[in-house]
Amino acid sequence: MRSITSFDLQYAHRFYGFRGEAQYLHGHTGVMTIEVEDSVNEGVNMVFPCNEIRKTAWSVLQNFDHALVLREDDPLLPAILGVYKEQGILNGHPQNKMKGEAFKTDLATAYPDARLVVTKETMTVEGMIKIVYDLLKDKLNIAKITFTSGVNAASCDFSDRKEIDRCPLCGIALNEEGVCVKCGYRK
Repeated sequence: MRSITSFDLQYAHRFYGFRGEAQYLHGHTGVMTIEVEDSVNEGVNMVFPCNEIRKTAWSVLQNFDHALVLREDDPLLPAILGVYKEQGILNGHPQNKMKGEAFKTDLATAYPDARLVVTKETMTVEGMIKIVYDLLKDKLNIAKITFTSGVNAASCDFSDRKEIDRCPLCGIALNEEGVCVKCGYRK
């Protein structure tokens, strides 16, 4: 069985090197749907609490919301960084409170203080799915991710899930010590 939750994301990007309208800097409203699959946890009668899926995924996805996403070789990147530095906002601003946890993977690097994500590949809907799965695969038993952005959509099913110990009282994943960070249950 699956627990499913969705997220709305507003972001700007461009397809550097692309021939067509997408080569220009433009914005999107995207919808990311994450499906988590497992057995129903008898203690709470659900696969995984959707609010906990939301909290876990949002710690990563928040970096993409109201952010600029550019490929690492895009010539706009140094110009943007220069303007941010000149304006004194490269390393954040007190009003910038909508930021997730910084991350660096083979596919992308998030600079939350600058509201910027730098990607290895062009950030298409397919690319976004790859990035998000890579960031969340060890935290959630993701069965499927769907991402729609404008008229573009992609979906991918995943089967390389692992066993995640969950709390019998509230259903969320136990930490490395076998403790539930939400209710304090110990395995």
